[in-house]
Amino acid sequence: MFYDHQQIEKKWQKYWEENQTYKTSNNTDKPKFYVLDMFPYPSGAGLHVGHPLGYIASDIYARYKRHQGFNVLHPVGYDSFGLPAEQYAIQTGQHPAITTEQNINRYEEQLRKIGFSFDWSREVRTSDASYYKWTQWIFIQLYHSWYNKNTDKAEPIDSLIQHFEEKGTEGLNANQNDELNFTAEEWKNASEIDKEDILLNYRLAYRAETTVNWCPALGTVLANDEVKDGKSERGGFPVFQKKMMQWSMRISAYSERLLQGLNTLDWPQPLKDSQEYWIGKSQGAQVQFKVEGHDETVEVFTTRPDTIFGATFMVLAPENPLVETITTDAQKVEVDTYIEETSKKTERDRMSDVKNVSGAFTGSYAINPFSNEKMPIYISDYVLMGYGTGAVMAVPAHDERDHRFAKKFNLEIKKVVETEEDVQEKSFDSKDSVCVNSDFLDGLHYNEAKAKMISEIETKGIGHGTTNYRQRDAIFSRQRYWGEPVPIYYKDGMPYTLPTSALPLELPEVEKYLPTEDGDPPLGNAKEFAWDEANQKVVATDLIDDKTIFPLELSTMPGWAGSSWYFLRYMDPNDEETFVKKELADYWGQVDLYIGGSEHATGHLLYSRFWNMFLKDRGYISHDEPFQKLINQGMILGMSAFVYRINGTNQYVSKNLAKGYQTQQIHVDVSLLKGTSDELDTEAFKAWRPDYADAEFILEDGKYITDREVEKMSKSKYNVVNPDDICEEYGADGLRLYEMFLGPLEQSKPWNTQGLSGVYGFLKKFWNLYFNGDVFEVSDEEPTKAEYKVLHTLIKKVVYDIENFSFNTSVSSFMIAVNELQKIKCNKRNILEPLAVIISPYAPHICEELWSLSGHSTSIEFEKFPALNEDYLVEDEIEYPVSVNGKMKFKISLSAQLSAKEVEDLVISNEKMQQILEGKTPKKIIVVPHRIVNIVI
Repeated sequence: MFYDHQQIEKKWQKYWEENQTYKTSNNTDKPKFYVLDMFPYPSGAGLHVGHPLGYIASDIYARYKRHQGFNVLHPVGYDSFGLPAEQYAIQTGQHPAITTEQNINRYEEQLRKIGFSFDWSREVRTSDASYYKWTQWIFIQLYHSWYNKNTDKAEPIDSLIQHFEEKGTEGLNANQNDELNFTAEEWKNASEIDKEDILLNYRLAYRAETTVNWCPALGTVLANDEVKDGKSERGGFPVFQKKMMQWSMRISAYSERLLQGLNTLDWPQPLKDSQEYWIGKSQGAQVQFKVEGHDETVEVFTTRPDTIFGATFMVLAPENPLVETITTDAQKVEVDTYIEETSKKTERDRMSDVKNVSGAFTGSYAINPFSNEKMPIYISDYVLMGYGTGAVMAVPAHDERDHRFAKKFNLEIKKVVETEEDVQEKSFDSKDSVCVNSDFLDGLHYNEAKAKMISEIETKGIGHGTTNYRQRDAIFSRQRYWGEPVPIYYKDGMPYTLPTSALPLELPEVEKYLPTEDGDPPLGNAKEFAWDEANQKVVATDLIDDKTIFPLELSTMPGWAGSSWYFLRYMDPNDEETFVKKELADYWGQVDLYIGGSEHATGHLLYSRFWNMFLKDRGYISHDEPFQKLINQGMILGMSAFVYRINGTNQYVSKNLAKGYQTQQIHVDVSLLKGTSDELDTEAFKAWRPDYADAEFILEDGKYITDREVEKMSKSKYNVVNPDDICEEYGADGLRLYEMFLGPLEQSKPWNTQGLSGVYGFLKKFWNLYFNGDVFEVSDEEPTKAEYKVLHTLIKKVVYDIENFSFNTSVSSFMIAVNELQKIKCNKRNILEPLAVIISPYAPHICEELWSLSGHSTSIEFEKFPALNEDYLVEDEIEYPVSVNGKMKFKISLSAQLSAKEVEDLVISNEKMQQILEGKTPKKIIVVPHRIVNIVI
């Protein structure tokens, strides 16, 4: 029977949509299972075949869990704020909302074609005001919270104000920017502005001067992962380090909990390692060094206080405020030049560049508080203001980077840890040796020396033991248009939150999407964007009088704001009263399976965990962590095609002739190749771009053969394969099976369209099991034991594979089972119906059709997954190979129930064996049960 995949797939996609087959109920007594994909940013290019890989895997798992009787939440949505739509708006004037809507429609059309079992009724878009109303609400909760270290959680700011009213800062143990000291009386007497200023020091969402990645050409601050090699990832524009007043999120308050929480998660170890390194916990001491001729002191954090006697110079971050104060006139030009150079590097670049050594001398000296020796103070880009104190004591004998710095600037290298190595030539870093040249620490091992030195530091009153974290607070402002407005207005220079009744604060219309002439963010172009405090509404900006009508915040939130809580909104997507009802958050709980890219390790995945912990602290949800199990899918790589252009000409030479010419290798669109071959359609190539219109070709055997290479699939390499084309030719079921068949989910693998014919052949074979010629024919006859064995072998394998996310081996098992059933001409209902259920998570359209043809009026989706019966896998007979003196002589079929002795007796008495023995007695008989018989004569 002809397998018409196009007709079948359209029919069932229409059925699922009309019947809302995948709509999830919140009212059920079924156990829950929450399967989620990292939701996509809807780009203008649409999907290529690499994008659905993770979605197909999660869809198979979601369908499998439905067959197991779970109430499955498998939603979809769009991370729809983003820089590309804004850049397009700047270039064309088209509002980003229009571009985004068009892109989402394209994505949805493509996703529906692949047959995903998403609950489309729960779709969310981060750029919808009904969604970002709650993103703004969460920001307001963060603003009105502080972190109480005594209870180790976030609490309402009112409890902090109460503490100030009763005790001032006495007994306060809070996360803060600066350590403040005041009495209850001083708090009560402070002005409202001063009180607000003090509270900003503790709020979880706060405004402070921060060093940021500033891109003048884009007019915005960029996150570290949006900058590559000192340039913006989008557009390649120069990026500089700049100090600006910015909103920040106090994620640093959660560093220890974020670290400890990793132990409870089933995540890939490399991903956990990334977060652990990013959080960067270290224990040591905070120590103050006096600066000669100045009142200021330099405070450093060191993990090795036991090496303080070996500290021979100091290095400050170029942006450390002390630099300006202590730099001498003679060194000012050199220092200023160096600061300017450093501003062109991102913090990430500075952290990763371990090879290059650079710096500038400030002209000032610190005094080592234990050796009393003078220590020259330098600045260098390897010291970061955000980590520790923005200053390090350099111990070149025992730190590789300090050693390279000392060698470059000819600074003293002093051994203080015992070693036979020459520390003048190479640093020696060890915690296993003992201290030397260190006065009262001499002879002590690392732990003893560290404890003793911390005690001495505290006795001298110049510091204390402490735990430090590399993780810094997350910058929360972007100078962009297309993002969530921050629900803040300014009164007397102080920020105040809008009342929650005024949410959402919607994005205003603007005439242009660039910063204003005064350098304000694009929202500064809005004509209706001021806050009328008395009437609690947004009014025209020209009404601002700073008495009753005040300016609103002009920055927008970063790209990660909306994605830090979207998994919660899916539980209750249409609720207008709250971001998620507590009882629904309690029912759905954690995401049970989360699939997405490893590139989000220190961005989205860290921020989501932070927001989730905060919302739990404040009692809105009950679970500590958002994502229990996480899988990073690999990439599907493209098979690029190249032509060889002879230098200085418009002649193109075929691949195997190119060696004889000086050529340039040029990417060509893979759609210009003939069918699935490597042959270029030369006429299509000439029509592709105007500069190729008069191309001439040097052919081999009358053909132009392109070169091929496996690369990342991307538009710029012209190697993108559109899933729509694959669905058209091979069907969505073919695409789904092939993407899984390519290899293990976590690995990267190359795409090869030619490989689809094998999977498509399998689908046709599977289809025809149910037909006799053109007639659908399924027999109600009881299957044989052999038929049951094929089915239950498959059940056992597929259950194991799905539960271990080994989807590629399942597809191989389907092929083996269908081949075996075809060989024995099986058309029994009790085999073919369960077979359709087993294959349906992978290839839902064909299985729905076969299920329907079998006489069922309901979807296959909720049928119970076939149960394994091990009895069918027990062999009745074993075919034993019989070897004599190491050579196989014959085979004998015996009952599987026989003992080794019974097997031995039957083999010896066998007629063939008797002929071989010729009356001799065997020297040795070895029976390996169910495997082989070896006889030595």
